[in-house]
Amino acid sequence: MKHAFIIIAFCWASMLTAFAQTDDREFNQMNEDGSTLRRKQGTPDSLGTKKEIPKGYRVWTVDQRFGDITPAKPDTLSHMFMNTIFTTGLRGEYNSLGNLGSPRINRIFIDREETSQFFFTQPYSFFIRPVEQFHFTNTLSPITNLSYNSAGDRTNGENHLTTRFGVNAGKKIGVGFIFDYLYGRGYYSDQSTSHFNYTMYGSYLGDRYQAHLLVSTNHEKVSENGGITDDFHITHPESFDDDYQTSEIPTVLTRNWNRNDNQHVFLSHRYIIGFNRKVPMTQDEIKARRFAIESEKDNKKNDEDSDNNDDQKNMSRSAGRPDNAKIVKVEDESATTNVNDNDNENENENGNVNDRIQVKDKATADSLIAKKDREKADTTWMKNEYVPVTSFIHTMKFDNYRRIYQAYETPAGYYADTYDIPSSYTGDSIYDKTRHYQLRNTFAISLLEGFNKWAKAGVKAFVTSDLRHFTLPDSISGESSYNEHNLSIGGQLIKSQGRALHYNATAETWLTGKDAGQLKVDATADLRFRLFGDTVTLAASGFFHLMNPVFYYRNYHSKHFWWDNDNLDKTTHTRLQGLLAYDKTRTKLRVSVDELTDYVYLGMSYDIGDNGIRTNNTVSVCQQSSAINVLTASLTQDFTLGPANLEAVVTYQHSSDDDALPLPTINVYGNLYLRFMIAHVLKCDLGADVRYFTSYHAPDYSPALSQFAVQQGEQKTDIGNYPIVNAYANFHLKQARFFVMFSHVNAGMGSRNYFLVPHYPLNERILRLGISWTFFN
Repeated sequence: MKHAFIIIAFCWASMLTAFAQTDDREFNQMNEDGSTLRRKQGTPDSLGTKKEIPKGYRVWTVDQRFGDITPAKPDTLSHMFMNTIFTTGLRGEYNSLGNLGSPRINRIFIDREETSQFFFTQPYSFFIRPVEQFHFTNTLSPITNLSYNSAGDRTNGENHLTTRFGVNAGKKIGVGFIFDYLYGRGYYSDQSTSHFNYTMYGSYLGDRYQAHLLVSTNHEKVSENGGITDDFHITHPESFDDDYQTSEIPTVLTRNWNRNDNQHVFLSHRYIIGFNRKVPMTQDEIKARRFAIESEKDNKKNDEDSDNNDDQKNMSRSAGRPDNAKIVKVEDESATTNVNDNDNENENENGNVNDRIQVKDKATADSLIAKKDREKADTTWMKNEYVPVTSFIHTMKFDNYRRIYQAYETPAGYYADTYDIPSSYTGDSIYDKTRHYQLRNTFAISLLEGFNKWAKAGVKAFVTSDLRHFTLPDSISGESSYNEHNLSIGGQLIKSQGRALHYNATAETWLTGKDAGQLKVDATADLRFRLFGDTVTLAASGFFHLMNPVFYYRNYHSKHFWWDNDNLDKTTHTRLQGLLAYDKTRTKLRVSVDELTDYVYLGMSYDIGDNGIRTNNTVSVCQQSSAINVLTASLTQDFTLGPANLEAVVTYQHSSDDDALPLPTINVYGNLYLRFMIAHVLKCDLGADVRYFTSYHAPDYSPALSQFAVQQGEQKTDIGNYPIVNAYANFHLKQARFFVMFSHVNAGMGSRNYFLVPHYPLNERILRLGISWTFFN
């Protein structure tokens, strides 16, 4: 809890700094033209009531290669909010070591990410946000979100605090920051995790120029215990004389840590050539426009009243009268005495005609004035839209990584091999370290879709420069460096507008560098149409990837693991996938077929002694030359009957080579809950959900590499065939979401085989609390 108070104080100081240049009695509001209107809070309108601050914001994601904007939904829904805290994923589809923020791997093969060059940070995908998933914001008023969840106590508890802040400086510029701190002490010994993230972002969305900037720094620290020494402590605790608490169960390793420090800078900007046209405003823009108009009228009226009062005071003082003295205006007598009484007699005989002409002219004038008023009213809620035709795009991404594996105590014989590295480099016991940075620049020209009726699709052509640098320990000099510079070209054909048909095809090939000869072709298409009063979606996707294995598959040096595999062949991965979704029945069916040739993976083996200590640990890079086929079918079905709701996801997988690519045959998620209102304002979901998968040889975990590896050798361990049940009450009140949960309520029942990774048990029954509150300032 002490850590939480420190973090909250830091976040509060950050928000005060953001508002340091603004009077704290004022707030900023966007006008229709994008300017900023400042108005004191609590200032009443003409009826004596306070003005309503417009609430609303939109979010979007940005393509990492081109910076294309894709609208997204803000994370404000209460449904499934309680599961967002788990490292194991929203529906429990990940295997993890059990503790909050520990490394993880997806059991559903088609949902696994492609291996990155610095694969040491990929197991922390729960915490590290990739560019494609980051939400940029545009707000009608400053917005702050605080999310916090907690479990346990100071000894074994978990805490996760996230602070988000976003504000607009006018209509086009949006900025903000995210502060994220995760601390899991661990219910088993030597299992703690501590992650820190700070991200700043900004966007400029003008007609002719657009830019996105994302800067983040991350730190991940994990204590490695190597798993428990004997699985019987979990599955058959009665076989031991002592009654062990979870924190007392012996583990293989102590005083071992993995540390990752990484910084990221992403910049995407473009210059757009196009033309203007009139389009209707959105509802949020109309609301902001009305607010600005009313405020402008009030300010003008206040200024006029103030000027009139000042004039009256000045006139009263100049006449030597009190301010409330009556002022009488004296008319010039000549204006009344020089009137000719005979003027009416000299009226023009065509006076009646002139009167009719004047009346007609007046009616015409009134009609013209009314017409202008109507035209003005019609255009009040219209805005200028700039229609882009051609874009010139530049995208830059810089990633900097450092990894350290440090161990002060290692059991004798734990590793099978030891390599000669200068002691000045290794330090005490084990000090494996590596560094990597990557600078990628993409230049593209785009002819955009939709600027006229003939432009049914957009076309892009691009060239990418990719500079990569690595450092590894060396037995001679202590450290060696590797540089790789690759150049690739490609193109894209895309149709994203319209309601019915959309498609996207992208191809890229590498011309020079270590990756010369690589080829990537990706394609997606979807068709939406009406059927029986609702919408059916048919979607298809596929890719062909001929890729060079990433650097750390080809080269890695450490005190106990060492390889240089310059003879690895390129991996071929082909996928065809189809999706059928019907909104009316809330059904979604996904089918996929994968084929992999020259598949590269890590293999791990060790011996287990009588005391449970692992010995002769080895990890090596393996390549399966023969083809591996994977068939996946996933059915999602939701049901509602009154207040009762049932949601189910069932996934079937079949791998033709379980030795190289083991997968569970069946993976199930089910959620049964009652939805109702309390006092007509508090929405509540009360229920329980379950996760289950069939038994299989799940990937093991190597602490020294912070990587998952396929089990090899004679001593393989099966996990699975055990349901994990959570009971929860999930609430939503206005802008706040909160929950109360008992996770793993069935602990101690059935087979007790609650492992997601061999020898790494899950936590037992835990009470969890969480809240997320959004503030519009």
